[in-house]
Amino acid sequence: MDATKLAPPVGRLAPSPTGRLHLGHARSFLLAWWSIRSRRGTIHLRMEDLDGPRVQPEMVEQALRDLEWLGLDWDGEVLVQSSGLARMHAAVDRLVDAGHAYACVCSRADVRAAQSAPQQGQTEQRYPGTCRDRFASVANAEAQAGKEAGLRFRVADGPVEVQDAVAGRRSFDVAAEVGDFHIARRDKSPAYQLSVVVDDGYQGVTEVLRGDDLLPSAARQQLLQEALGLSTPTWVHVPLVLDADGRRLAKRADDLSMAELRAGGTDPRAIVSWAARSAGFDVPPRAEASDVVRAYALERLPREPLRLSRATIESLREARA
Repeated sequence: MDATKLAPPVGRLAPSPTGRLHLGHARSFLLAWWSIRSRRGTIHLRMEDLDGPRVQPEMVEQALRDLEWLGLDWDGEVLVQSSGLARMHAAVDRLVDAGHAYACVCSRADVRAAQSAPQQGQTEQRYPGTCRDRFASVANAEAQAGKEAGLRFRVADGPVEVQDAVAGRRSFDVAAEVGDFHIARRDKSPAYQLSVVVDDGYQGVTEVLRGDDLLPSAARQQLLQEALGLSTPTWVHVPLVLDADGRRLAKRADDLSMAELRAGGTDPRAIVSWAARSAGFDVPPRAEASDVVRAYALERLPREPLRLSRATIESLREARA
């Protein structure tokens, strides 16, 4: 038997300080924590602060307070993602040297202009490969174009199979859906897909539990993991929390933020219990996060989005400590 199957799991909590964390984040973080702690594993906290101008430095401390308020802990020091730029640049260089990535001088406007009519419901522009095999190097691209070049990962044709513990086996045609995707922006800062893969490998992460809006990203991340010789973690993508009108909760609207609930005197044990019960776990109306560890069971996780009723929202707001 593979010894790695017997080793305690390694997970991570990875908030992004681009806005207030809301109830949907709380539920995902609690589920990720319960999953790892129920098997006596290690869980890391990583602050993903590479999203350029969207990052709000004050949200770093607020995210830490929110997680602690929920009763979550982590092992070791907090990893601030921007402190690891050297290893990310090294990974980009490896991909370029191996022929897996190439320089691209296209702007978003260039990509839009190259598109035919987008498919209905399409939310991401597919890159048509304009710069693939066009330049001999990054320096050559920048010299010819007179502007900075980003780096794109060369995606092979054909499906990418993703095995998910909740969604089951899913197939994504990355080449057809998004094409060659960015691994470094034109200012040379690492893009999301690359930075997540590099830091998951650096921290030895063996399980990733997050919202199912990121399930398509798992296909891209698997391609990068294979190209970099990194192991693919166990994927666990849980359906999102929606508001009473069926909208996805959004940071930009401060929808049901933990900071708001905390400031209003909400008992965090009520939120913990709501999250646990919504996942099918039998717990009291108010529970500490640590009390739910024994109740966690992967097979009970719902397969459908969770809609917050207005009654539930009001009950959480009125649950005083």
